[in-house]
Amino acid sequence: MPRFKINHVTKYSYQVPVIDSANQVILFPLQDEHQEVIKQKLKITNDPPVEKYLDYYGNEVGLFMHAEPHTELVIDSRIEVITYPRMMPVDSVAREEQWEHLISLKNEVPFIDFYNVGRFEAQDEIRKIVEGYDHKKTPLEISKELTEYVYTTFKYITGITSVETTLNEIWDLKAGVCQDFAHMLLVMLRMLGIPARYVSGYICPNKNGMRGEGATHAWVEAYIPYYGWLGMDPTNNCIANELHVRLAVGRNFSDCSPVKGSYKGTAKHVLHVGVSVSYEDGHRHDDNMAVLTPQHPKENGKSEEDVNSYRRYMEMQQQQ
Repeated sequence: MPRFKINHVTKYSYQVPVIDSANQVILFPLQDEHQEVIKQKLKITNDPPVEKYLDYYGNEVGLFMHAEPHTELVIDSRIEVITYPRMMPVDSVAREEQWEHLISLKNEVPFIDFYNVGRFEAQDEIRKIVEGYDHKKTPLEISKELTEYVYTTFKYITGITSVETTLNEIWDLKAGVCQDFAHMLLVMLRMLGIPARYVSGYICPNKNGMRGEGATHAWVEAYIPYYGWLGMDPTNNCIANELHVRLAVGRNFSDCSPVKGSYKGTAKHVLHVGVSVSYEDGHRHDDNMAVLTPQHPKENGKSEEDVNSYRRYMEMQQQQ
């Protein structure tokens, strides 16, 4: 039963004072038999009251306003959480019966959203690859194989994508970070008729070299017949376990974004995000807290600096 203390800081800096900042935060970890929140403290610039509610997917969401002029907004979340191991699924039910069960769920309200593939340009190309994973194997076996496919096919490179990056761009780049890996696995599972949902949270590997440590993390939960939701982490090619701390679930990143909002003022601002993890033995992993990790400046339009050298190289290759 690992116990973690996690400090997640989000900082917005503005060139000139802005006003009427309205924000939504999903920084409250899910609580169930696999995860227990011992305590949490949320500190926000100017100490505004935070109104909370449960959204459609069962996530606790906070809303707050910062109306006064300000050049900086800091959202500092500190949590202490215990995670518990879970029993892994066993393919004890006949394969055909499992697929029939998934077909029967397609029109069930709690699952409809998690079957929806949507439309995007690369869909046909991806579907040709996915069709190679036919129903001759169980949903669990295929989920593991597709997790490995994403892990081995896509390069883990920070800074070349953003939350606005489309599936087409991820497919063309064959690279990205955890949210990109998760979005790609989501669509592949759904194409095969396996319900899949996006998960946001943290991975706390105690410096064992896993991708995504010391930052917010994302993975996928696939619905396994007669078992339930099972976390699949394509960034690390593993099943999510007690080292994964869950914040929220939804259709995609947009449903689970830890912080988002709007304000009145200059379009230009800089976002910095940092996460540190303290472990039960007192060890602390805070590489990203020494200097908060800067994200690309946000403004109207996209500047050349928003695309790094790897992405420019890939774009040139695709044009040749």
